[in-house]
Amino acid sequence: MSIDSTKPPAAPEGDDYLERRSLRRGSAGWLLLTGLGVAYVVSGDYSGWNFGLAEGGFGGLAIAMVLMGLMYTCMVFALAELSSILPTAGGGYGFARRALGPWGGFLTGTAILIEYVLAPAAISIFIGDYVESLGLFGLTSGWPVYLACFVIFIGIHLWGVGEALRFSFVVTGIAVLALLVFAVGAFPDFDASNLDDIPVDESAFGASSWLPLGLLGIWAAFPFGMWFFLGVEGVPLAAEETKDPARTLPKAIRWSMAILVFLALITFFAAAGARGSDAIQGAGNPLVEALQPDGEATTLSRIVNYAGLAGLVASFFSLIYAGSRQLFALSRAGYLPRFLSLTSSRKAPYLGLLVPGAIGFALAAATGNGARMLNVAVFGATISYALMSLSHIVLRRREPDLERPYRTPGGVLTSSVALVLACSALVATFLVDVTAAVIALAVYVVAVAYFGLYSRKHLVAKAPEEEFAALAAAEAELERN
Repeated sequence: MSIDSTKPPAAPEGDDYLERRSLRRGSAGWLLLTGLGVAYVVSGDYSGWNFGLAEGGFGGLAIAMVLMGLMYTCMVFALAELSSILPTAGGGYGFARRALGPWGGFLTGTAILIEYVLAPAAISIFIGDYVESLGLFGLTSGWPVYLACFVIFIGIHLWGVGEALRFSFVVTGIAVLALLVFAVGAFPDFDASNLDDIPVDESAFGASSWLPLGLLGIWAAFPFGMWFFLGVEGVPLAAEETKDPARTLPKAIRWSMAILVFLALITFFAAAGARGSDAIQGAGNPLVEALQPDGEATTLSRIVNYAGLAGLVASFFSLIYAGSRQLFALSRAGYLPRFLSLTSSRKAPYLGLLVPGAIGFALAAATGNGARMLNVAVFGATISYALMSLSHIVLRRREPDLERPYRTPGGVLTSSVALVLACSALVATFLVDVTAAVIALAVYVVAVAYFGLYSRKHLVAKAPEEEFAALAAAEAELERN
């Protein structure tokens, strides 16, 4: 039995098919990619994670953060290996395509696309809220901010990937520096008694001052523990625009994760310890809340407030990039309409930027519900994590002799840990927001119907992911003979 029994037909567009769908190669080194990995996530340090305190208390969220940090660490080690084998713009979709066939590739790519289309829409709403709360430009409605975000930042991406990544790197640097400044300002007020000050629900099983919502609260806090790391898995999407991807991508992924773990620890402990878990559990801006015990703004709280806006911009900007590359890869291979992967004279996938941007703006302007959209994004993310981890396990078992410039420490044990925790996090999304999970499932059903009825019969043999799969199938056939 071959690895992939589905042989896609040759692309009918002619010999220039891939030429009209090519990215600018060699635009990013490991430093810019490390910045990209941090940029995906940094806004999560400024807000969102604290709502997990309401689900599990300090102890519950702390355990959830550790377990989700373990999941991401194991997963990025697996992704580092996979990206050194298959350095294409498809990222996780490409890995799953090689390991699990066209259905596995499509399901993974769709899950990633849900995450990277919904998350920027949600973040644009948060940016609008920040602008209003700071009294900038005299705005009282968020939609002009949403529109400005999509127009300005998609415009920078259309200009060129090198320029886009450098802009992202600078804004991310500002946001990270402000987190360090926040920690320096907050830790002098740290008091351990503030950590477990949330009232205990005596009816909850296993409840205590550290677990005021009981043992189930740990599980319910999983999606919020993810907010410290959500998006870092998008680094491999830059593979085709990277210098020496087999070496550069694993290095950037590992450094990104190390920085994010450090930022998560100092942010979590500084905010909860300075102000109290109970005070910040429902705050839209928990870091500012932690610096203002009497409600009066200080110079430091104003700096952190503006830096929070920079963090949101960094994540919004980088997620726009990730979504466009995922859409580009799926379209180029025929999983989605092929015209979406056309690139401009500056080698930017212009429709891959404009179409998700238009959808994101429409969702933001129509609903204004950033929390719901982020929950949908988290649901898609957990599905992709499980499938990417499974892909690592399958390739290790099925193709043990495949050349691997980088090998995951711990091998399949590492990716198995990521798989189990990803499945646990997927179930936990139903504990937090059933409606968001149902919406994500509905989108999935529509996408699966499209693939099953149409696009799986029109895949493009010339696409890199399809060529990798065809080569693997040919090698397996030779081994049998």
